[in-house]
Amino acid sequence: MTKASDALFDEAGGIWVFKPRGEVDISNADEMRERLKTAFEERRADIRVDMGELTYIDSTGLGVIIGTHDMLKNNGYRIFITNPKDNVKKLLKITNLYRVLVEE
Repeated sequence: MTKASDALFDEAGGIWVFKPRGEVDISNADEMRERLKTAFEERRADIRVDMGELTYIDSTGLGVIIGTHDMLKNNGYRIFITNPKDNVKKLLKITNLYRVLVEE
């Protein structure tokens, strides 16, 4: 992530909102993992990852999303993706994550 927002809790929706910006790759995926984990530990709730400002994500970043998905699912919650750009959407479809994680 060249820049990233912290996860913000949407009181009205009862959900965490996380908006990564720029790129998520091996150099910064751990930062994203920690932010998601810390948010969930602070207040257990679903997490929406708004990818509207994300220009690139590699397999390490996808691994963070998958790991978070598993953690949340095991606790009765979910993570889902909104607003992926076409290049990210293509990757999500190739890996079959689109149907599991993307909410349109």
